[in-house]
Amino acid sequence: MARRHVNTTKNEIIALGTKLILEHGYSATSPRMICEELELSTGNLTYYFPTKEHLLAELTEMLCDFQWKMMKKEAGEGLSSVMAVCLELTAMAVMCEEDEIAKDFYLSAYSSPMCLEIIRKNDAGRAKEVFREYCPDWSDEQFIEAEILVSGCEYATLMTAGDPVSLETRIAGALNNILRIFNVPPDIRKKKIDRVLAMDYRKIGRRVLRDFKKYVDKSNEKAFAELIKG
Repeated sequence: MARRHVNTTKNEIIALGTKLILEHGYSATSPRMICEELELSTGNLTYYFPTKEHLLAELTEMLCDFQWKMMKKEAGEGLSSVMAVCLELTAMAVMCEEDEIAKDFYLSAYSSPMCLEIIRKNDAGRAKEVFREYCPDWSDEQFIEAEILVSGCEYATLMTAGDPVSLETRIAGALNNILRIFNVPPDIRKKKIDRVLAMDYRKIGRRVLRDFKKYVDKSNEKAFAELIKG
């Protein structure tokens, strides 16, 4: 078996692992699949990623960064955007409604303590930026506590994808609850939710999934290119 450079091996694992998760789902992706494809021993794999959950965490980090940038662009309301928050959950709900592999990935991430910590940490920082005008006296701890409630609401919304209750009704209810947590006034909540539902949000959700896959591929290609230059 050919010897690999340490960083090359790690990036190969990330590239293949994220590709398999996005193509087959997290539940269907096994460490053995990765080892066989890369001709690695189980020991080599677990040296870099002790569990499959650690690889899921890598993909979750990528998702948090990509998804927020894309939602701010879609919202078109500047860097601090309540609409971006609304569109982010809406896009996730669409993906889980229409794509079983995406649903498996999101529910796995929200069910993983490691990944959930990443999600909450990212979202708490953004919530402080977006909602500070409605929560001027909140401490950092209060934003973190609020995100615990928000992540639970998000998980419940994604988990019920495909239920008889319409996607529009579930999105409206979830967004109303989340905005209420951050003291957004009723009239502004209604305005934002009505605007989201008036958009072609299914198209946005499909675009997010498609572009995220491209983003992961490009990120992995960039990592390899930097290794070669280094």
